Formats: sequence, structure tokens, C-alpha cells
Amino acid sequence: GNFSIPKSPHREHVKKMEPAVYIIGINYRLYFAILYQKPKSGAANTHYFCIDDELVYENFYADFGPLNLAMVYRYCCKLNRKLKSFSLIRKKIIHYTGFDQKKQANAAFLIGSYAIIYLRESPEDVYRLILSGSVSYLPFRDASFGTCSFHLTLLDCFHAINKALQYGFLDFSTFDVDEYEHYERAENGDFNWIIPNKFIAFSGPHSRSKIENGYPHHAPEAYFPYFKQKKVTTIIRLNKKLYDAKRFTDAGFEHFDLFFADGSTPSDTIVKTFLNICENAEGVIAVHCKAGLGRTGTLIACYIMKHYRMTAAESIAWIRINRPGSVIGPQQHFLMDKQAELWTEGDIFRAKLKRNHKIAVTRILSGVDDISINNTRNRRTIQKDIELYSDDDETNCLTQGDKLRALKSKRQAKAPTASPLA
Repeated sequence: GNFSIPKSPHREHVKKMEPAVYIIGINYRLYFAILYQKPKSGAANTHYFCIDDELVYENFYADFGPLNLAMVYRYCCKLNRKLKSFSLIRKKIIHYTGFDQKKQANAAFLIGSYAIIYLRESPEDVYRLILSGSVSYLPFRDASFGTCSFHLTLLDCFHAINKALQYGFLDFSTFDVDEYEHYERAENGDFNWIIPNKFIAFSGPHSRSKIENGYPHHAPEAYFPYFKQKKVTTIIRLNKKLYDAKRFTDAGFEHFDLFFADGSTPSDTIVKTFLNICENAEGVIAVHCKAGLGRTGTLIACYIMKHYRMTAAESIAWIRINRPGSVIGPQQHFLMDKQAELWTEGDIFRAKLKRNHKIAVTRILSGVDDISINNTRNRRTIQKDIELYSDDDETNCLTQGDKLRALKSKRQAKAPTASPLA
């Protein structure tokens, strides 16, 4: 059961210490361990810490991670404090996790993310190191009820963190953890940034603020101050009408409706139209369906795949790190199937931009694939798509979105309540 770690100036060779103990050197001071019993404290040269019961994933159903961006941030701050602490200066710092496989996966995700963000390690190297104890980690799964048919690996998550750093989606020097944790709560609006200055995913507003099935609904007006402050210009609704769009348009927002059924996948027309709206929007785009998880996450993932050439799995990972529970069931396979096509479209889009950068940008953008929002023929086909899906489908029964929202507010109610959105 012994294993070795690639020799390099800052990696020590650490052997397995006692039965069922794996210790992996991340660099000369930082280690990751799976321990089946709590380490004895007080060793002169080692400092052990564990976050298994401190940073805890809030599940919907059988999903168990990855931990959200606020938790990654809090972990990184904690670890940086330890590494800089004068009293620990001569000690090895060992982040250990216990025998719960779900907590092992989340702990590995945290230390791996730290190594990518602060030690500038590559996702592959981190992943190889973390596997060097010949441990296998549970892959993450979606927030649906039932069997899991799509595995999201730690490596997908590491790549997502790495690309988010590369593209400026992730910048802990400016990240506001209190703001993230405030607005993520159901009573404060239930929304998350997915890409800074570009996308907010939020739970669908209601005609009036009220509590239903234990879930607090917010009227459109509740969002206006924050949206105005953050330069949101465009609202895209993917679920049935529960409020009059005029309330947003009268307040100066653009508002688009692109219906498709809760839990289902979008038609090509909806994907094209969504991308076209986003490519032409002046400011931030706020997207919602009923819970702001399945349909919302799926379309934002399409944009990320097209414009950043991220894989379907990396896009899903990034969106879930920001907004846990996003992209559900068949939507995961749909994104896998769309990946190659969206990459090609993105390549063409960027080549056109390069070629035509002298021409006014707006003209190129609206020429994408010859599909424009105002094109009447296109309006008609969207109308046809929407008619296939009647509002009544969602009205009389609890849909997936309702259930996910109820679960979210139920588990958040246990925590101390903050002031409401309005």
C-alpha cells in the first residue's frame, strides 16, 4: 500500500503512515490526508485541520457537491491564514478528511482548488497528486430525484476553476463573500452571478411578493435596485408567465420570453435565440426559469461553451460551483451532445469578429447565423415552439422547479434569517 509522489524540489516523498491513512504532499508544507481516526494533536512538527463539519454542502436530493464558491473562498482564506501564521511557521499543515466518501470528494475539491488558485498548479497535476494515494473519489451528481446518469469528476471541477481564473470569472481579490451568501438565500432573492458583469441566474419572480409552499416569492420590483446598480439591462424568462413582463420593460429593462417545459431541454431555435440576445445585450443579463436551476443553467452553459470553448462538463461544474443544483437530468446529456456544434459556432463567431473588427460591431453580432430577434419568420417559429408547451402544464401540479425551491427554502430556514430582498 505504499506509494510515492513525483520527486520535485518542493514535493517530499511521504509514505503511508498507518493502516488506511493516506497523506499526499501538495507542496513542501501542505498535505492532504484521508484518516480513519482523528490524529493525535500536539505533534511538534504537524498541524492537522478538518473542514468536514464546517463547510457542508446543502443537498436537494442525492447530490452532495461540489461545495459552492463562498465555501471555496472561505477555505482558501482559512488555509492562507494557516500558511502565514507565525505560530505554525515550522509545521507541516495537513488538511485531513474522514471516511465519509462524499466529504472526501468535497475536501479534495477544496484543496485541489486552492492548489490551482494559489499555487498555480495545473488541474492535471493536482488531480494526479490527489489520486496518488490510490484512493478513488465519488463523482458528483445532479440534484434530481432518482438514478444518476451523468458523472461530474473532480478533474472537471479543477478544469472549471482553472478556466474561470484564466477568463476572469474567478477573482478572489474582489470576491464579496457576504454578498454572495446574502443573495443566494431564498428570502433575499435566490440569485447567483455565473459570469461577473455578464450573467445572473435567479429564481423566477412572481406577480406579488408572498410565501407559497414555504418558498418566498418576490415581485419583479424587489429586484430593480440591485439590478440597476449592477447594470442589468436584459431579463430572459424561460418558464410560464407568473408576472407581467411590462413591469420589467416599464422600468427600462429589456424582457424576452423563451418558454420550454420544466426539466426539459431547449429546441435549437431557443438556443440560437438565447445566444443572439446575449451577444447583443448591452449590459448584464439576468436569466430565470422557475427555480433558476435547470433551464437557466442549461442555456447559460450553451453560452459558456460557445464563447469560452469550455467542455459541457466544465461548464456544468462552473455553474454548479456558483449555483448548486443547476443543470438537471437530460439537460446534462443535451449539453454533451451540443458541445462540438457550439464550439464550431464559437470559432466562426470569433473569426468573423477578427475579420470584421473594422465594421461596426453591432452589424456582425446581429448577422450571426442570419438569425435576428426581429426577424418575423423567426418570431413565428418561436411562437410555434411555445404554443406546443401550454402554461397549464405547470399550473396544476408541483413541478421539479417547485420542489427544488421548496427544498432550498426549507433547508435555509434552519439558518439564521437575514433581511429580505426588498
